[in-house]
Amino acid sequence: MTTKPKARKFRVRRSAPVSHAPEEASAPQVPPQPRSEQPTRATAAPAAKPTQPARASAAKPAQAQASSAPGATPPPGETPRQRPQFSPSQEAPKARAGEVSSAAQVAGEVDMDAIRREGLTGRQLRMARRVAQKHGLAPTSDFDAVRLLRARGIDPFQRANMLELVVPEASGAGGAGAVPPGAAAPGQPPAQRPDGKVQLPQTVPAGGNRIQLPSTETASPAERRAAEISKIQQELAARRRKRLMLLLTRLAFFVMLPTLIAGYYFYVVATPMYATKSEFLILKAENSGSSMGSLFSGTQFATNQDAIAVQSYLLSKDAMLRLDGDEGFKAHYEQDWIDPIQRLDPGASNEEAYKLYKRNIEIGYDPTEGVLKMEIMAADPETAAQFSRALIGYAEERVDNLSLRKRSNAVTDAEEGLAEAEQARAAAQEKLVRMQQEGAVIDPEGRIAALRSQINNIEIQLQEKKLALQAQLDNARPNSARVQGAEGEVRRLENLLAELNADMTTATTGENSLAEIAVQVQLAEADLATRDLMLQSALERLEQARRDADSQARYLTTSVVPVASEDPSYPRSFENTILAFLIFSGIYLMISLTASILREQVSS
Repeated sequence: MTTKPKARKFRVRRSAPVSHAPEEASAPQVPPQPRSEQPTRATAAPAAKPTQPARASAAKPAQAQASSAPGATPPPGETPRQRPQFSPSQEAPKARAGEVSSAAQVAGEVDMDAIRREGLTGRQLRMARRVAQKHGLAPTSDFDAVRLLRARGIDPFQRANMLELVVPEASGAGGAGAVPPGAAAPGQPPAQRPDGKVQLPQTVPAGGNRIQLPSTETASPAERRAAEISKIQQELAARRRKRLMLLLTRLAFFVMLPTLIAGYYFYVVATPMYATKSEFLILKAENSGSSMGSLFSGTQFATNQDAIAVQSYLLSKDAMLRLDGDEGFKAHYEQDWIDPIQRLDPGASNEEAYKLYKRNIEIGYDPTEGVLKMEIMAADPETAAQFSRALIGYAEERVDNLSLRKRSNAVTDAEEGLAEAEQARAAAQEKLVRMQQEGAVIDPEGRIAALRSQINNIEIQLQEKKLALQAQLDNARPNSARVQGAEGEVRRLENLLAELNADMTTATTGENSLAEIAVQVQLAEADLATRDLMLQSALERLEQARRDADSQARYLTTSVVPVASEDPSYPRSFENTILAFLIFSGIYLMISLTASILREQVSS
């Protein structure tokens, strides 16, 4: 801080009236304009240097002394002023002693005295000077800075103004970074008091023969602020680098290292496996029956259940045990040159072997096409092909066995039906024969028909005899012998007709009538005919069941024959390594997110 420079004081003494020349010589020189008005000139003339006001103020008293001498000429570039003239009768004005100040300077002093009485702290005054420099003002003191800011309507102690104190670098005369008039130039040491102490704030006059020492603080506030910002940025960058290094370390330990281990295993350690692929489908035998099931024969819907059953069987432990017994599945995977992960321990249990079996065999079923696709892996290509052929044989046997019980049951049911039909036919035939024997009539219907024929003949003869008798009786003198003979014939025919009617009545009525016997015989014959038909149907069903039992109901057709491969199919090193990387990355990401969420919850 610097103090406001004071204008020089002049004392004019007059002892007697003076002439015009002495008046002009002794006329007091107008003091220089106070420094409170210099900021306006500094802004109007930005090219003026900071040391010019001090030099001008130092040169003006000398000019005043030179002008007061008799016969002195005005300096070049100035117009001589007209001096006041006093007549001899008038008395010269009395000399006045004191400080010569302008109205603006007096008003500024009054305002600064009022500001001094406010009791502002040194920090507030320094803040006011910085705010004034920020707004392009050139105060001569801290109190003058407060006065100038208030004159512009700016509150120097407002929080927003205090937070925005940034002094830009000096970019030319008149700028915000220009040194105010009357202030000490950068790098000049402050003036010392007589007792050897430095009195701050105060101004240091520019010029002179004093040695100017460089200041230890050469950076401007903007440079210091930029340095602090740069330091903060460097700390942030260092913190980011540290966090990045920690992140990279965690990624390397939890993701990259396991991925490298997995890749090393897949590329170097893993035993190459040879895969053999095959495809087969199940067909149903053509059936001559006309049932609704024959509509789907020849399609995948007819063998859908069989295909699913075969797939389940090939993936079962039963198939693995049978393959081990026939082809030595366990012995193949217990060899020493297979890597430890894919190798089966010697003497391993069936459960461990079954786990390995499910890893090395894949069977898929396509329901739209009805095709079973099988892929089996082994350490040797020929062994893989042999395993595939053996499994296809097991599947074919399983398909045959699926309908074996059904066919056996069909034959058994047909034989039982035939036996029952034969027994029923024998009973019906025996019943018919017994009825014929009990009635003593082989053909009751024929007997009844014969009686009806006889009755008809007798009735015709009786009518003829009656007509002949009536013709004899119509004569006037009939012959008695003929009449008696005709009457005897009519009587005999009537007796015979009565007997025949009695026999006919006896045969058609009662429990043992011929009519009842005929009905029972007809029922027995119908029952016998039905039993004959049932016996014939049972014979046909038995023959069909036997033919079905002898033939194969399901056929397994191999569309893709298993062939031994020349190049190993597994492991797929690149794909498996990428998959391992993704898996470890996902696990690390989940753990990191969980930890960050828990840390945030705990901290909040």
